[in-house]
Amino acid sequence: MQILHIEPLADWIRTLFDRIANEAGVGITWGGKLDGAALRDAAAGVDGVVTATRPVDGDLIEATHGLRLIQVQGRARWAVDLEAAGTAGVPVSVLPHRGAIAVAEQTLALMLGLYRKVVPGHRGTRNAEYLGQGVEPVRTTERKIAFNWLGYDDILQLHGRVLGLVGLGGIGLEVARRARAFDMDVAYYKRGRFPRRHEKMAGVRYLPLRDLLAASDVVSLHAPHTPHTEHIIDAKALSLMKRDAILVNTARGGLVDEAALLDALQTGQIAGAGLDVFLDEPLPADNPLIGAPNVLFSPHVGGGTGGGQVGMARDVVANLVAVREGGEVRGLVGARTASP
Repeated sequence: MQILHIEPLADWIRTLFDRIANEAGVGITWGGKLDGAALRDAAAGVDGVVTATRPVDGDLIEATHGLRLIQVQGRARWAVDLEAAGTAGVPVSVLPHRGAIAVAEQTLALMLGLYRKVVPGHRGTRNAEYLGQGVEPVRTTERKIAFNWLGYDDILQLHGRVLGLVGLGGIGLEVARRARAFDMDVAYYKRGRFPRRHEKMAGVRYLPLRDLLAASDVVSLHAPHTPHTEHIIDAKALSLMKRDAILVNTARGGLVDEAALLDALQTGQIAGAGLDVFLDEPLPADNPLIGAPNVLFSPHVGGGTGGGQVGMARDVVANLVAVREGGEVRGLVGARTASP
């Protein structure tokens, strides 16, 4: 079985894909750097086309002459012209990316950890800090309890809050999906805005960066670290945020000016920060952020214990093998509709 993978990927990911595919008897042609006629020529005769967000349009589908599966890695089902695929009788599968899911879960964990004061609550309960407030334990019943015995006045809910995503790739889409389950209003900023129909499918709305920073209760970073995004969250950006807003970074440490963030936390310019990534990793013991108020750290574990890319490759290859052997194809969103 031969496939064309049209998404530009890093060399190490392509090597990983090649290894897993070769073990299953699947050959890969890498077309991430091809376009136009060269891409259509590469598609001729392949059994499958794989993408993440790069469009698979009717011309590319027609150029394949007998395509058996279009596979999308991630949630961007709009990458495929589903009408053209249906007309050609080509099934389309959308498989969520395990690595993106892992980072999205960590992002929500940091939001909830800050909003629900999970770490201070744990420490205060463990250390019996209520004793300093003249509170004594009581035996509880259905009606008799010691509600909020540490006296917090700032336990918050994500429900109804505005979440601003800086960047909206595979991870951002997974975060948006989960945030909507909390009834959050999800806005996003990225250099290349999605078409409105794609925004509707993703359940997000676009805002320019300045407007997003000003409107959001939670600002969450999901952009790559490039010269364009270096310190995209600097003193000026932080000054635009609400004083009761929090910043979450599970992307790359270089997106944030750490000195400016420290100042914003110390002066109350923003209410808190949840950080899984840092400019220097591991976080140096003398980093001033360690003493900042209302900051929640995690040791760059957003991707879980690793293996997200391996899992994605195996999921894709398993679907291709299922096509070849007449097995069950997971994640189908399109079906064969061409006339026999």
